[in-house]
Amino acid sequence: MKRPPGTGHPPWRRRLVSAFAVLALAAGALAALGPAPASAAAWSPKPSPMTTPWTNQVPVDNPLPEYPRPQLTRPDWANLNGIWDFAVTGRDAAQPATFTEQIRVPFVAESALSGIQRKITQNDKLWYKRTFTVPSTWNGRRVELNFGASDWQTTVWINGHQAGAAHKGGYDAFGYDITSLLTGGSNTVVVSVYDPTQTGGQAVGKQRINDVAPHPGGGIFYTAASGIWQTVWLEPVAAAHITRVDMTPNLANNTLRVTVRGDGISGQSARVTVSTGGTTVGTATGPVGTEFSVAVPNAHRWSPDDPFLYDVRADLISGGATVDSVGSYTGMRSIALAKVDNIMRPVLNGKFVFQSGTLDQGFWPDGIYTAPTDAALRSDLQAHKDLGFNMVRKHIKVEPQRWFYWADRLGLLVWQDMPAMDTGKSPDSAARTQWETEFHAVIDQHRSSPALIQWVDQNEGWGQYDQARIADDVKAYDPSRLVDNMSGVNCCGAVDGGNGDVVDNHNYVGPGNTAPSPTRAAVLGEYGGLGFKVAGHEWYPGGGFSYEDQPSLAALDNRFTGLLDAIRLNQLPAGLSASVYTEITDVENEVNGLLTYDRQVMKVDAARVKAANQALINASLNPPPPVVLPVGQYKSLRVTTPGFTNRYLRHTNALAYTEVVDGNSSAVLKSDATWKIVTGLANSACYSFESRNFPGEFLRHQNFRVRRDPDDGSALFKADATFCAVQGNGGVRFSAANYPGSYIRHINAEVWLATPGGGHTWDNPATFTEDTTWSVDPPWAP
Repeated sequence: MKRPPGTGHPPWRRRLVSAFAVLALAAGALAALGPAPASAAAWSPKPSPMTTPWTNQVPVDNPLPEYPRPQLTRPDWANLNGIWDFAVTGRDAAQPATFTEQIRVPFVAESALSGIQRKITQNDKLWYKRTFTVPSTWNGRRVELNFGASDWQTTVWINGHQAGAAHKGGYDAFGYDITSLLTGGSNTVVVSVYDPTQTGGQAVGKQRINDVAPHPGGGIFYTAASGIWQTVWLEPVAAAHITRVDMTPNLANNTLRVTVRGDGISGQSARVTVSTGGTTVGTATGPVGTEFSVAVPNAHRWSPDDPFLYDVRADLISGGATVDSVGSYTGMRSIALAKVDNIMRPVLNGKFVFQSGTLDQGFWPDGIYTAPTDAALRSDLQAHKDLGFNMVRKHIKVEPQRWFYWADRLGLLVWQDMPAMDTGKSPDSAARTQWETEFHAVIDQHRSSPALIQWVDQNEGWGQYDQARIADDVKAYDPSRLVDNMSGVNCCGAVDGGNGDVVDNHNYVGPGNTAPSPTRAAVLGEYGGLGFKVAGHEWYPGGGFSYEDQPSLAALDNRFTGLLDAIRLNQLPAGLSASVYTEITDVENEVNGLLTYDRQVMKVDAARVKAANQALINASLNPPPPVVLPVGQYKSLRVTTPGFTNRYLRHTNALAYTEVVDGNSSAVLKSDATWKIVTGLANSACYSFESRNFPGEFLRHQNFRVRRDPDDGSALFKADATFCAVQGNGGVRFSAANYPGSYIRHINAEVWLATPGGGHTWDNPATFTEDTTWSVDPPWAP
């Protein structure tokens, strides 16, 4: 990943490796699996439309070798990723007699890394086949076949016999006990997957059936991802074994609430031990399937600045003997809503910290839904950290469990969207049941991640229904996290359920105004979308689009940091608690990314963006006092730009200018340069400026020009004539109430509404801050 020539490489380009040996591949187990298909030696990937730093690092026979389930680890396992025989038939066809192609699992058939790279439609069924041999060291234990995820309806056969019921769902893990279907030697697994994508009514997120080759169009929807897309593995377990460890920190009494769940349970108990650095911190024993608490004295809090993790071990005890053990980890943190200075805010560990993040969609030009390597999976999260963000919104996709592991380890707050159903449709009862069932499964799978603090139920009204009921259901199912009933309630026909913990607006470019309510915090679920096309790093050259194209990288830096500064100076004091910038990377023809789609170019100045993010977050921890102006008094507004400090804002012929005013000036000029400060016409927390010599007429902006006009009583006029006071260096800055982050500015004696990083002549960055800072002086015409 790089800036364009001459700007150097950020430190996070280095190859990244797993931190814990317990999560590494057990190579000895793999050796016993048996050979890959005979034709695997002839297999090769297809050319990727764009090459990431990891595209050519993917092993043929052993891709993604890391242990896939970091919060429930066992030492013995066998990875089935690699080359499988493959075929595509009609959707209703039986298993084909021959498999004429090979695919590299777990990359989807549409991807270059799979070696298939072609469009899959609702009329197709995918077939996978390979052989394996169970290691002899597993004798006497049950054998489970696990899938991290497969999209969408997956059926499994072992040695010709179906293993349990078909699984429906594209984002939750599932598995089968295949012990009774195994033979003593070579075993054959066959998997079929049917994926109708947007034609089927299920959760699909941003996937759409399109040509896999780069092409124009596509908008905000991208190439579909059909079939197996996460790790497939075998694992031996005891007859009675642990299936899940649910953990919820309780900072009020320094305990970890745990529920150990299991299968084959008959009177066994569970013991949970929390440790750090090999030293036991606390241990407790309780019944399987029932919550109990483990003491964690003087618990070290987890936070983005200090993502401290404790090691956890859960043992299944029968008659004093340990019959099963799993490894895990936890972070001790809390998330809740609370009034802070009479504003409803999300509080982390009891304190309000502004959450600044990006929209992370999780698509890749080489693997589509699957990152090429674990280092690649980590890299986007590391980029957030290097840019100073403390939060990431995973947008209508659910990543593999190792993604959450890296968020937990690196320290990033996570908003997790439930992938939406198709847009513009009202889902039928079967689709609703399936969607809610899958949502519960996703919650169960990730409920112990300390990074995950908020569930986002629905987005912009896509497939929306029962908004309030679903929000209540999610809150009841996981009361330890915040719930967003609808991201983008102000957009696209979305209906706000009126409940949940946040009110969430989308504003492009923004940042706009999102107000908290007495019961909900205000968050900006999407904003930004600033675009720049980097030559040589476009998915379809010339086909890219954004919400606001920038003419240069310098302009992009100025505009983006201007938005962050606007949030810090305007929205944060007004009650905003979080913001999500669109987006961390380009995605296909969307060029809104801070990184290019191939992750090769960092478009922005990372140090500058990090400083702006840190200033925003720090302002929430140590808020400056509000700027208070003397309502009801007459004042004059003096320029503070060096060399022009004898000039004042005045009106003439209804337009605003600056002019030198002194004791010898005419009475008319002195009156023109005097304004009565009144409570904001559109916002009582802000201000309006009434003309001294034209009572009832106010300073307002119109088509960016600042002018004096009579109040016509309209909501638009009141908004245009309202300005919020922001502390400046040696004076006050006035931000438009309806265009936060745009300020009253003098330039060439004229007065305009100017935007940092904007593209107009009056947005010129030279002396921008000085030109937008005014001294509130005694009036020339009292």
